[in-house]
Amino acid sequence: MKYKLYAVISVCVALAIVVGSLLIFREEENARYHQHLEAEPKAACTHTDGSFCTHLPLLQVDTGGVDIPGKVYDGDFLHPTVTEDGKTEIRCRLQLTDNEGRNNHVADTPTVDSLAYINVRGRSSRNFDKPGYNLRLVTETDENNPQVMAGMDAHHEWILHGPYLDKSLVRNYMWYNIGGEIMGYAPNVRFCELMINGEYRGIYVLAENITAGENGARLSLSVDKKDNSFTGYLLRLDQGSANPLKNIDTFSVYSKRFPNTVDIVYPGASNLTPQIAENIRQDFSAFEKTVYSFDYDNDTYGYETMIDVESFVDYFILNEFTTNYDAGWLSTYVYKDLDGKFKMCIWDFNSACDNYQEQAIAPEGFIFQYCVWYTMLMKDETFNERILDRYAELRKTYLNEEYLQRYIDETIAYLGEAVTRNFDKWGYTFSDEHALLTPIERNFHSHEEAVAALKANIVTRGRWMDKNIHTLRQYSAESKVKKYNEHTD
Repeated sequence: MKYKLYAVISVCVALAIVVGSLLIFREEENARYHQHLEAEPKAACTHTDGSFCTHLPLLQVDTGGVDIPGKVYDGDFLHPTVTEDGKTEIRCRLQLTDNEGRNNHVADTPTVDSLAYINVRGRSSRNFDKPGYNLRLVTETDENNPQVMAGMDAHHEWILHGPYLDKSLVRNYMWYNIGGEIMGYAPNVRFCELMINGEYRGIYVLAENITAGENGARLSLSVDKKDNSFTGYLLRLDQGSANPLKNIDTFSVYSKRFPNTVDIVYPGASNLTPQIAENIRQDFSAFEKTVYSFDYDNDTYGYETMIDVESFVDYFILNEFTTNYDAGWLSTYVYKDLDGKFKMCIWDFNSACDNYQEQAIAPEGFIFQYCVWYTMLMKDETFNERILDRYAELRKTYLNEEYLQRYIDETIAYLGEAVTRNFDKWGYTFSDEHALLTPIERNFHSHEEAVAALKANIVTRGRWMDKNIHTLRQYSAESKVKKYNEHTD
């Protein structure tokens, strides 16, 4: 009996140490706002008239009955819908209601009331019945209209992610927040419930678009169109922009090391000149040429002089831990800010943790060593050792198994009855007839099943990485990198 008692005491002490270290780490490192933990409680409503009532911020969009352009049908991604006059976005009225201390209702006075432009966004998600949207807030005269949205810093550009493929509802919310604790910047997010033209559309995640902002909001980037100068810029690796000026042939594209397109996200089209685009192309190509040169690991000329190494390490760990393998090829954001070094920014975990539509992703194995830039970075023993050290550190804090399991449980508890409302609307997708994942056996028949699968994947993946993270050293083994290291000073 006493041995059982000792075991129980040991487990309790160990758990207390883990929880304590998490609390201390968070207090020292960051002030990231986690809505499910920090949102003020709402007083329960007593009305019995059946009117819509939610503790989440309520976002209402009125298009006057006009269909929102950007949808894709039958997988025809090259021809998303447009308006009758060929426009890719439409004007609408946007109202966000986020009352203090009480629930939110359709008829309440909105916290934010603005005109906006809206269009359907994404790639495969454009096919979904519940798509995501871009929002651009404007004034009556079409000027940008920055607004504080659900407590997030004022800006005019926002993203609405609709968890539809992700039946757990929590992937983007969870990993953006955890990424924001780990890295220098990750988009802030808030859960909300959405209505379009009075029709309930379910739970959405309102997110910051990755771009520059004023007064310290978002990324520290600026551009001067008059003298063709910039203090920073933001690039995306994906399918490219519809604006040819924004698509640039950097060294990795020109040399066929990257199969997709690099496009300039910031500066935007209104502040981008051909000269600025060319300057950005040359500047980023200089980094890529360094990475792919004999000097890639040189203390004086190598990659460490040009990148924030910790940012690239954290990006690797977050995306590998979640097997988020669009990253590095698609939905990949890299930026250069005021300190003059390149940094990575996480984006889109909708398919993470074995949630790809097309196929299952095994919790064993690593992929990022084959991704652009990382192909060379991981030939450096120092870079790989930093990954190993950082991973060991994060497994005690934000990637700790107990922490992540609790994070999911507490998030779902916070969503409460909104989960039921969401699946009253979209629950038909639990049927085999509307299954989204291939093969069909991967699909879930309830929200509870989806949550359990997410939690199990996190446990399995983490434990496999614990045992195998050291194998990353093979990619910097002398036998593999000799031909890259023949040059000496």
